[in-house]
Amino acid sequence: MPEPLKQSEIDKGQDPSVTKQWDDNVSLEQKMKDFGAIADHLKIGIMGSLREGVGPVGRAMAVAKRSGPDFLFLANAHSQKFSDIEQNKVTNVYFHDSTTQDWISVTGETVVSSNDDKRIKEVYTQGVKAWFGDLGDGKHDGGPEDPRMKLIEVKAKYINYWQHATDGEGFGKEIQEAIKSGKVANTGSLRKLDGKEIEEARSKYGDMSSSS
Repeated sequence: MPEPLKQSEIDKGQDPSVTKQWDDNVSLEQKMKDFGAIADHLKIGIMGSLREGVGPVGRAMAVAKRSGPDFLFLANAHSQKFSDIEQNKVTNVYFHDSTTQDWISVTGETVVSSNDDKRIKEVYTQGVKAWFGDLGDGKHDGGPEDPRMKLIEVKAKYINYWQHATDGEGFGKEIQEAIKSGKVANTGSLRKLDGKEIEEARSKYGDMSSSS
């Protein structure tokens, strides 16, 4: 239900859409369960890199593997994203579900693998070939041993996400009631993970094999 705007929120310069939905008093296990449910359902996120002289640049990327708070992506070594990463290793991966409005934002540091990383074969699927093409030279064939095939690992440093608490109809009613009453809509849970929580999540729920 919508909640009244408080004078204390004004005095403290707070954003009531955050304070009303803030839900950080839950276990790490629950945070990771809900985080994983959103990410694994969507499968494709927008990876943002920082390009020198331009700023943030994003592109859609299919997740090859999620391991706890971290993500692995297959990518073409000829893509400009690699030169972006070489200049600045900070990356953001964003997921959004337009049906439920659930979203996830993962900010982390990128690690680029060599072409002989054994995990390439572990996560490779035939569908990847459609995005690489086959030159017919027995080498650049879009397969796992194609020299263009590399991995980008995003090791999370900060995660925040929002999970819906009502269905589409309930969401709309909440918004309309908030508008009419002057109260603030409360439609879900806003949470974050950083620092020690991410390290603990990586230790407990991560299984990203090494590149060796």
